[in-house]
Parts: sequence; structure tokens; C-alpha cells
Amino acid sequence: MSQPKSMKISKDRDLQKGPINSLEAEIAITALHATGEFSVLRKLNLEKETSFTNRSVQGSKIGICLDTETTGLNHTEDKIIELGVVAFEFDPMTAEIIRVTDRYNGFEDPGRPLPKEIIEITGITDEMVYGQSFDDEQVNRLAGQATMVIAHNAGFDRKFVEARFPAFSSLPWACSVNQIDWQAERISTRVLEYLLFKFGLFINAHRALDDAEGVLGILLGQLPVSKFPAFKALLNTYNEATSKISAVGAPFDKKDILKQRGYRWSDGSQGGSKAWWTNVSTVLENDELAWLAGDVYSNGSTDRVEINRINAIDRFSIRER
Repeated sequence: MSQPKSMKISKDRDLQKGPINSLEAEIAITALHATGEFSVLRKLNLEKETSFTNRSVQGSKIGICLDTETTGLNHTEDKIIELGVVAFEFDPMTAEIIRVTDRYNGFEDPGRPLPKEIIEITGITDEMVYGQSFDDEQVNRLAGQATMVIAHNAGFDRKFVEARFPAFSSLPWACSVNQIDWQAERISTRVLEYLLFKFGLFINAHRALDDAEGVLGILLGQLPVSKFPAFKALLNTYNEATSKISAVGAPFDKKDILKQRGYRWSDGSQGGSKAWWTNVSTVLENDELAWLAGDVYSNGSTDRVEINRINAIDRFSIRER
């Protein structure tokens, strides 16, 4: 009885003790998948990525995937200690990602010792950032080329980046956490590492350039349920004007129906009023007001409702309230 090819490779490799080549790896992966009992992850390597079209496109644009590591969570007090940027060319009509055009990775000394928990999470030490500073010229050049910036949790990264590099404040931002409908794709956890796992990938997480590349890795993929290209899904939503509707003074006994409709509570600490709020497409603004009048406010009046209209230039920034 002949041995399966994958088993023969394993035995030969034990004898040779040499590095496994790509063909042998693919055969082994295929054999593991065929059992139905294994899932194999591939380390993301954009240099070897086959999803890029690498073709010439008239009217192509440049996008940026960006990530930061910081000394803490408060953008008014904490500082960026590592910045990672991956610039890529794309076709705005088809959402095809053509190629990576540039990268940047750098450290900056915050001028004070790093918190212990930040060192533990990121692996970045005081010695690594001591005396370091970002290359402002290169970062600003990348911002000047870009037509959009993408971050995984843009509501965090944008505030830090704009405080350090004002050039980013005039760019539209997109968020790969909130502007792709992961729930519809039956993915309940939006942590970058987990999403990459669902795409069969892994990275060295919690380092800025690795995480920025990880975002691009997701965007190169196809969503698991709809089979829709992930980057196209993001392009279809990120630039849409939305209305933040705050139901100020909504009766306490209406909190359950507000939550069921997707409203969230704000205590006003980030600006704005204490209220239940939601974001809707601006074209659905009147429909939402009609629902509030009929189902939430007993007098049928929405005079106390606050509406803040937001576009991609201001979304996720300190200007958004």
C-alpha cells in the first residue's frame, strides 16, 4: 500500500532536516484542510500577496491604512509612541486594490517613562523610543498623496494622529471596525486579530505597522457570508453623510425600546448632551424623527431632539459630537 504524499513528505523531512519548501507546505495544508478537523493560518506577507491586481488604472487613487501605539487612551494627555502607515493604490470604480506604494514605521519619545501596561501590551520599551522622533516630512508627504485614511477603530486613532499631524484633519477617514457590517457576516467580534483569523491570516499584533498591514490584509479579502469584497463594502459606506440623533429628555421607561432600535447611551463626557443616541443615514433622518415622535415622546414633539450631521471629513475626529 502506497503512503499518502503528505505522510511521505513528513518522513522525508524528518530524515533531511531541511527547510520545507512552498510546494510541500501547500500539499500539507491541503491535506490538513481535507480532514475537516484543522484550520491553517497563514502569516500575512504583503510582499507575496497575490490579491493585488498590479495593473495600470486611469484615475486610480491612493489610500492609507494606519495604526498607532500610544501611552494611553486619552488623546488630550497621552502621546503616540509608534506610527505605522501602509499606502496603497486602488481603483475607486471597482474597489480593486492594485499595489502597495509606500510604508512608514517610526517611534517617538513621549518625554516620560512608558506605563508598565503599555510595555506589556505592545512590547515597546523606553529604550526603543528614547530620543526618537517621527519623520514629519515623510508622514506629511504620505498624507498629501492620500484620498482616504483607514484605521481599525478610527475613533481612537484619528484624534491622536490629527493632534500630532494636522495634515490628516482635512482627509476623509474610514473605520474597518464600524463601517463594515460584520454582524451580517456572522462575525460578532471585531478585534483585528480575530477578523484576520476568519480570513485565514495572522500578524504580530499590537505593533503599529503590523496592525496597519493587517487592516489592508482584511480589505484584500472577501466577506465570508455575502462574498462581497471587503474593501468595496467599506468604500460603499464610509463617505455617506450620517445624522447623529440624540433623544434628549427621552422618558426613562423608553430605554428598552431605544436600545432595541440600536440607540446607545452617552453621559456627555465626550461632548454633547446626556442622551440616548444613534447614527442614521441623513436621508432617513425624517423617518427616525417620526419614530421618536410616535414611540418615545408622549407629547409627539421632537423639539428636544439634537441632530448633528456628519461627513467623512469630520467623522471620528474631535469635531464630531
